[in-house]
Amino acid sequence: MTHTCRNCKRTFTSKLKYELHRDTCSAEALICERCGEQFEERRATRDGWHYVCPNEDCAGEGLGEDLHSVGDFRLEASTQ
Repeated sequence: MTHTCRNCKRTFTSKLKYELHRDTCSAEALICERCGEQFEERRATRDGWHYVCPNEDCAGEGLGEDLHSVGDFRLEASTQ
């Protein structure tokens, strides 16, 4: 049986893996398209207007540009 996250649509083969993932995934989280890191929205902005990826090794910035809401970002399954 597979378990699917309501927020990011990732699937997990065990309930334990799903529950561990669910602890860190929320609709208020963001994902950086450049580096793939997921983080809380408040870590990406200081003023609520300008957003940058909090990963020091990443130059991702801009809501809707490089940074996307987990609820809007969907992972595609590999066909291999």
